[in-house]
Amino acid sequence: MADFTIPRTLHDAHTDEPGLRWLQALPSIAAGYLDRWQLTLDGAPMHGAASLVLPVRRTDGEPAILKLQPRNDENAGEALALRTWDAADVVRVLDHDDKSATLLLERLRPATLSSVPDDVGATRILARLSSTSAPKGLRRLEDLAAELVEDAPDLIPQLSDPVEQQLARRCLAQVDELRAEPGDRLLHWDLHYDNVLAADRAPWLVIDPKPLAGDPGFELFPALNNRWDALVATGDLPRAIRYRFDLLVDVLATDRERAVGWTLGRVLQNVLWDLEDGETAIEPVQVAIVNALSERRG
Repeated sequence: MADFTIPRTLHDAHTDEPGLRWLQALPSIAAGYLDRWQLTLDGAPMHGAASLVLPVRRTDGEPAILKLQPRNDENAGEALALRTWDAADVVRVLDHDDKSATLLLERLRPATLSSVPDDVGATRILARLSSTSAPKGLRRLEDLAAELVEDAPDLIPQLSDPVEQQLARRCLAQVDELRAEPGDRLLHWDLHYDNVLAADRAPWLVIDPKPLAGDPGFELFPALNNRWDALVATGDLPRAIRYRFDLLVDVLATDRERAVGWTLGRVLQNVLWDLEDGETAIEPVQVAIVNALSERRG
């Protein structure tokens, strides 16, 4: 067995039966990969939203990160995506096991892009990856959009506020309109400031994709949602949201109307997830984003 303690907070992400089984087996799983890739532990364990991250060293002394996570639809193509993008932009994959979604990654520094006070420069870094065509075998936005259109009519009535029901239906209409042209770019799907880390070989490198083949407009919501306090602090929240959004659109050189529509689609996805979890209201941040982006459209 590997000699480490699983961070208690990681248990919060794995409360169902499969997750609990994975947590119970995790020391044995880790030991297997430490042996398989001839790694030695080199620090205290860390974790992401659902993964265990172990600092390790390879036989030649090179520092690395062993990332252990239960395989699912979102992370199944993580290694493929990281190896498809330009290595100057993303963390390097040193080894991986597709069957379990376990990865051996280069070790980066703990500072994230959230520490950069220049919001313009930070947002430009977040927008770099969308010029890459998606490789075959990844999840497709086309399929995801079809699921949203199918599931939304039964879930939206669970919202307690009729105004929020109307907002959700507006988002649904956008997805239904755009899904015939879903796009073919390689999307990160979770590209926000805390998924961009400082490095030695480059100022910043992107980590932790949940890869998807689709339209870059579906990529923008996390960059709007993250560092929310900075937007609020401007004193004009709708204007600040639109400014950051327009910067992303300009850097991506994409159509603004399509980007608005797909961003509303991303909000719809979040709303449906929350409704499935028993929520009956839309998070205020998401309401603010939809209203700000819809305002200019008239």
